[in-house]
Amino acid sequence: MCGITGFWRLGNQSEVALKATAQRMADALRLRGPDDAGTWGDADAGVAFGHRRLAILDLSPAGHQPMVSGCGRYVIAFNGEIYNHLEIREELRDIAWRGHSDTETLLAGIAAWGLEATLRRCVGMFAIALWDSQERTLQLARDRFGEKPLYYGWLGQGSERVFAFASELKALKAYPGFANPVSREALGQYLRFMYVPAPLSIYEGIYKLEPGCLLTLAGLSSGVQVKRWWALADVVQAGLNDPLRDEAEALQLLEERLAAAVRLQSLADVPLGAFLSGGVDSSAIVALMQQQATRPVKTFTVGFAEAGFDEAPYARAVAQHLGTEHHELLVTAPEARELISALPQMYDEPFADSSQIPTHLVCKAARQQVTVALSGDAGDELFGGYNRYFWGPRIWNRLAWMPFALRRSLGQAIRALPTSGWESLSGLAGVSRLGEKAHKLATRLITVRDMDELYWSLVSEWTDTERLVLGLDAPPKLAIQVPKGLDPVERMMYRDTLTYLPDDILCKVDRAAMACSLETRVPFLDHRVAELAWRLPMNMKIRGNTGKWALRQLLYKYVPRELIERPKAGFAVPIGQWLRGPLRDWAEALLDENRLRREGYLNPLPIRAAWQQHLSGRYDNTPRLWSVLMFQAWLEENT
Repeated sequence: MCGITGFWRLGNQSEVALKATAQRMADALRLRGPDDAGTWGDADAGVAFGHRRLAILDLSPAGHQPMVSGCGRYVIAFNGEIYNHLEIREELRDIAWRGHSDTETLLAGIAAWGLEATLRRCVGMFAIALWDSQERTLQLARDRFGEKPLYYGWLGQGSERVFAFASELKALKAYPGFANPVSREALGQYLRFMYVPAPLSIYEGIYKLEPGCLLTLAGLSSGVQVKRWWALADVVQAGLNDPLRDEAEALQLLEERLAAAVRLQSLADVPLGAFLSGGVDSSAIVALMQQQATRPVKTFTVGFAEAGFDEAPYARAVAQHLGTEHHELLVTAPEARELISALPQMYDEPFADSSQIPTHLVCKAARQQVTVALSGDAGDELFGGYNRYFWGPRIWNRLAWMPFALRRSLGQAIRALPTSGWESLSGLAGVSRLGEKAHKLATRLITVRDMDELYWSLVSEWTDTERLVLGLDAPPKLAIQVPKGLDPVERMMYRDTLTYLPDDILCKVDRAAMACSLETRVPFLDHRVAELAWRLPMNMKIRGNTGKWALRQLLYKYVPRELIERPKAGFAVPIGQWLRGPLRDWAEALLDENRLRREGYLNPLPIRAAWQQHLSGRYDNTPRLWSVLMFQAWLEENT
């Protein structure tokens, strides 16, 4: 894992000056790559690359970046891992290899086949910047699912206009004279979804390269061209055309492909371990790791003292059964709250998934023992794990017949019972944090008219962002074209894989891990595992009130059912309680009405109303308030 950055500007700067700027930008990414640093520049072209390296494969100087191809034509800055790079080397003949890094393999493949053809051969996660000195073109590429981040855009004006790119926004902000304003459109999207969805960033003129995309810039006077080199829609269509009907065959293929992905992603020249929450996804990954390993796998979990938020006992039980070398970090509430002040710098743009706190803490604990950790992320999106996939459609189907006025009354009645009252029923319902979810559903019932609207409502917090964000003319929308032939739940899973997975889950893990120089890997996102997942009929994913049916059957071969079966809880901390207690003064200062008016981004009236409702204890407005607080904290850090 590394950090990459660079820029292309008009000439009249020496190579020394270009490299100095690239170095300044790369230094902003030092936590992504503490082991090595490098720059490259071409004064005639006005192009410079910067790189920070976290050495995982080929720890020698032969892996130094930016790297020039053997033919001298290409220069690359690469962040990520190509897990099958040794197989790719077998396809290349008569290469005098200088080392055994996957970066060198990439360059040789590009020289032989071109960038896009090489990407199609790759199994891995990556963000790539490539300069072609012969064609004088700059290309940027991102992996299939968006595991590794990549921002790009224009800085400055007129003759000073510069095209720049980076793994994180902090590197772009390190470019001299950076002055891009906050994007009101992005702010509206953020407050709705709790993250800034691609292709937007929080700054005007700066964008995220979307997963599976390839950007080409043929000159500073020409516009960027972005194309998809890989599309999830094609995978979905192929799965619909060739579904697996035989359960035994499907389960065998699933185990074979996931085991192969775990095997590939367990290769490293540094210590390796895994996160273990005790849930289905992480337990499946660890079980397959331990089954292949010759010694106990190092596993890591973080526990909390607050009742209902501590999953450490479940992870401990799974670890004992599998025989892993388990490490458990017990975190107190004050220790977790201390991290909040570091979040704006860590996440670089507003980000409001509060599980960012325990995620960083478990990454920090793992980094004491290992440099690489495997995670169970993406199991929910691929195999049907989120609660909304099964109880959302069921509730909608039972209530859709109601006239709109009656549904509105029902929603109001649900919200009339405080969240604490609903929590007392959590055990009977088999759903954790029932109060929060009941109130959220109630709000949606009074506004939506079909299943697609229900989905967007379930993944939204502030739905009236044109009222909330000053200067925003229209509510933000995400245009996701869904392949034909998908049922309502599959449509949810498809949208989640394109939006929530890369822009929330993968972003959260990447920043949390990179802040302590830890590389994370996601075996479920081996594209061959994803292709198989989309061949499974829905009844092999969700049965009754249980999601991830196929994945559970695989896991039960290694772990007893009773160690796994429990309501899905997620990876949460009691932010809502803290906002009424030890964080109240901090929140009050950030939500001060005069301050909000002075800053000029947010309308204080709905925010203050939500804050007073939350303080009353009758409503749980934690997600909405956390989104505003994280923006306010980010704004304070970046102005």
